[in-house]
Amino acid sequence: MITNTHWKQGWLLAVGGALALFGLAAEPSANALQVTTVPQVQIPLGGGGFATGDSNNRMIAVTGIDITGASILYLIDTVDPHIAVYQASGGASGTQGVKLVGARKIDLDLQLDGLNDKSEFTYKDLEKSFVDDGLLPAGTR
Repeated sequence: MITNTHWKQGWLLAVGGALALFGLAAEPSANALQVTTVPQVQIPLGGGGFATGDSNNRMIAVTGIDITGASILYLIDTVDPHIAVYQASGGASGTQGVKLVGARKIDLDLQLDGLNDKSEFTYKDLEKSFVDDGLLPAGTR
């Protein structure tokens, strides 16, 4: 029996796959990507929900359920670092839909040494300690 939750997850995964294929189709044919399939993984979450992830050599797609119970899709472009987040809602025809929650170019984010980092040691402190102990050459960054 297919439940409403399973239908929404399958529908969201189909939308994510279509978006990923659209992104791949937008590539120039001279630089055609070789798509390799990675086994799909379902991760049980608290509350009986599931998260699903899949990727190829350009895109990572992760689906799940947000705190409102709506299906959520995270798409990450690993070649031109961007993230896009979509929310899909089901129910009555007037409330069904897909909306873009947010999108961002993340190349500069990925260069941060830390932000809102509550770790015991900062990256800079660890780097200095590794250099002082001879485990990392000075000036590698």
